[in-house]
Amino acid sequence: MAGQRKIQEQQISAPDEGWWDSLLAEEERYAPPPPSRAVAAKQQEPKVEEPAARPSADWVQVKDLYSKDQIVSLRVTGHNRGGLLVEGEGLYGFVPFSHLIDLAGKTEIADRDTQLEAYVGRTLNLKVIECVPEDGRVVFSERAALAEPGQRAVLFNAIVPGQHITGTVTNITDFGVFVDLGGVEGLIHISELSWGRVIHPSQIVQLNQKIEVQVLDLAPERCRVALSLKRLHPNPWADAETVFPVGAVMPATITSVVSYGAFARLDAGVEGLIHASEIEMSGVQAVKDVLREGQPVQVRILHVDAARQRMGLSLRY
Repeated sequence: MAGQRKIQEQQISAPDEGWWDSLLAEEERYAPPPPSRAVAAKQQEPKVEEPAARPSADWVQVKDLYSKDQIVSLRVTGHNRGGLLVEGEGLYGFVPFSHLIDLAGKTEIADRDTQLEAYVGRTLNLKVIECVPEDGRVVFSERAALAEPGQRAVLFNAIVPGQHITGTVTNITDFGVFVDLGGVEGLIHISELSWGRVIHPSQIVQLNQKIEVQVLDLAPERCRVALSLKRLHPNPWADAETVFPVGAVMPATITSVVSYGAFARLDAGVEGLIHASEIEMSGVQAVKDVLREGQPVQVRILHVDAARQRMGLSLRY
């Protein structure tokens, strides 16, 4: 019973700040330093004749744009692998690669630098999606600007944690899926896509697909919405110890083959590991020589750890 209560608590708990850290994980590695830090760094270098240092952003204007959810047009002045550098009168900021309309879903393209270079000199319609004056951080989004001004406030006033809402998949990254909810983009972290193991989010959803999701958590002050796809369905691990008794033999399907064994999904959606020692092989064979993805098998339940969502399986009866 204690294990089951723990699972139920995990189902309703909201993500912590660690969960949110992956929202702009890649882009933040390339984001430019705030002007104050950039100037300090320059002061430590040998003095050379250069244009005057970029002034600080007009934070009154930035906060006004953010609070009113307004659209602003800014010129692209440069780029790095994480996205674009933009500026206008009193405005300086960063547009992450994942928030560019034409490049959505193309995070793995080999010629990313060439794609971004083509933006330099262009003017983009943008919205502020994050502003942190104390860190000198302003993040803009081109995709957010597709929605009418003020839509963010309307949406945040209309949704609550636990609510089911329909949206459209706008971007798929290694760490999760962005979903347009009609004025604000929410994030389904990879851990919230399925009760089973997910190798990559593209296995679960497709770009431009309309999906129903559950709202986990709201952070209006940072324009963030945490979403879940898996919580639309009962957690199959909640009663796994009863449904999958130790010693039972059941049908399963191989989902992936690794050097130390293979993972297999049972009919209820629960996935377990078949260790190499539990697979009939000759001394010269590798697991990949015996099993393949999609192969149906009969497995014996060795042990079930519902609280940790782990199961040991065997092909030896």
